[in-house]
Amino acid sequence: FIRPAWQKLLADLKKKRGQTDLVLFTKWDRFSRNAGDAYQMIKILGDLGIEPQAIEQPLDISIPENKMMLAFYLAAPEVENDRRALNTFHGMRRARKEGRWMGPAPIGYTNKVTEDGRKYICPVEPQASIMKWVYDELSTGKWFIDQIWKAASDKGLKTGRKNFWQIIRNPIYCGRIPIAKYKEEEAHTVMGQHNAIVSESIFYKAMDVLNGRNKPKKTTISSPDVLPLRGFLICPKCGYMLSGSASKGYSKHYHYYHCFSKCGVRYNAEKVNKLFVEELKKYTIDPLLHAAYVMILKQVYQAFSSEDNNELSNVKNQLEEFNNRISKARDKMLNDVILDFEYRKIKSDCERNILILENRLIDLSRGKENIGELIGKATGVLKNLHETY
Repeated sequence: FIRPAWQKLLADLKKKRGQTDLVLFTKWDRFSRNAGDAYQMIKILGDLGIEPQAIEQPLDISIPENKMMLAFYLAAPEVENDRRALNTFHGMRRARKEGRWMGPAPIGYTNKVTEDGRKYICPVEPQASIMKWVYDELSTGKWFIDQIWKAASDKGLKTGRKNFWQIIRNPIYCGRIPIAKYKEEEAHTVMGQHNAIVSESIFYKAMDVLNGRNKPKKTTISSPDVLPLRGFLICPKCGYMLSGSASKGYSKHYHYYHCFSKCGVRYNAEKVNKLFVEELKKYTIDPLLHAAYVMILKQVYQAFSSEDNNELSNVKNQLEEFNNRISKARDKMLNDVILDFEYRKIKSDCERNILILENRLIDLSRGKENIGELIGKATGVLKNLHETY
């Protein structure tokens, strides 16, 4: 009833009230396919003294008994519409669970059709390479998302800022299809049939950055060779960082560390640098004791990392437990002990926990295989600390 032609007709009927007493149409489903809207329009026409009438399904709606038939005529097309919409919804949801992307391909992909008529998506260049670059750079935490969007636009990515914010969180780029929550089935993702543009680890690192859980903070201090301690020394009077600069003498420049405040602190840079080197020599390891230091540090590290070893064992046990839970749930589904949607929910929950535990396992295992080499390098630096400086 919001179509322009009907609105124009209704306006004419109101303007020429009393000159029309009948509105004809072929069937009641041509009048409306929504029962609520149909009853409301029948009342509006009735107030204007106009009777709606179907040519092939004539009804005298002034007779109370005919209202039952009218209700059927109006409800049947609405039920048909709802059934068609529900079938379409379940069909699209089933296709998503099979790993198929429904609808227009997102940026970086293109829609294609196989020889047997099945639709699918595949990466398309150069958009796919740009999206991969976006996730790689975003996962480092060195960029703001607006900077990433502008840089990607300069590279040739054609999308607006608002759309970029939405697509960047889509797990389709790591090879997974999102399934929305429906009734008792929780929202989850399934492995897609398409090729991923980025790995899951890079994708979830980027998501951590977007969610504020992985934003490294870094301070860079730049100093010339003659003022290596500029920005690292603290003023003994006011507590500010000492800066450094050169003063022109009669025959050359003399460098000083000084404070910008009114306290007037100022030190000769050459003398301070020599005193700092002499101080570093106090912390130099005797080369004859180098092997002993390495052995002691290994023992101390093993003592402190015993808790990590226990956690590593616990993580492995939890991984095995979740995998066993999926296997048991699969057996129960095959034996009709649980329903299919219950198995999918159990599997989705377990896979989510497995992914978290696998990342934790990587963090706990990282660096342990070459700890002896790292300790050797660190103590090697301490053997000649002042020369390294």
